[in-house]
Amino acid sequence: MPDFAEPLQRLIDEFKRLPGIGQKSAQRLAFHVLRSPRENAAKLSAALLDVKDNLGICAECNNISDAELCPYCRDPHRDRSAICVVEEPHNILPIETTRSYSGVYHVLNGAISPLRGVGPEQLKIKGLLDRVSQGEVREIILATNPTVEGEATAVYLSRLLKPLGLKVTRIAMGIPVGSDLEFSDEVTISKSLENRREM
Repeated sequence: MPDFAEPLQRLIDEFKRLPGIGQKSAQRLAFHVLRSPRENAAKLSAALLDVKDNLGICAECNNISDAELCPYCRDPHRDRSAICVVEEPHNILPIETTRSYSGVYHVLNGAISPLRGVGPEQLKIKGLLDRVSQGEVREIILATNPTVEGEATAVYLSRLLKPLGLKVTRIAMGIPVGSDLEFSDEVTISKSLENRREM
């Protein structure tokens, strides 16, 4: 015998498909929807369909966009001589919130991971090379994640791009502000020492 009425159970099952949502969270969300006015459910449904129907990929940088070009590629005030390379579209926001970068982006849509069968040919590298070949780019900032896959991707891209005469940099990694050395692992401390700067 099912625990909940079939429509409610179906909604719980759909919420459980979302990343980071387990049984309890799915139940809380489903009961929230059940208790909310019908118009809220209609707005949620419309927003979900709007995302699927009206969003695509930027023709230039592979970011999520509601037009041919994303807001960063459309912005005439962005510095086109610098391209910050990230793994996924959601990696752009943390960089933007710093308000210290005014260049453009390139989204790879993943990272090199031989264990998962992802090689360089599965990533959006050709578009990056096409952008570089136009001659306006002077610096590539590799902002891939500080994981084994992210490091492998950064090393691969560095070897590919340096012979083209570009300045290729990697974001610094190390101990986060407000943290304590006591709680940092060896790799983090090693990266912090490696990326030290003169004061």
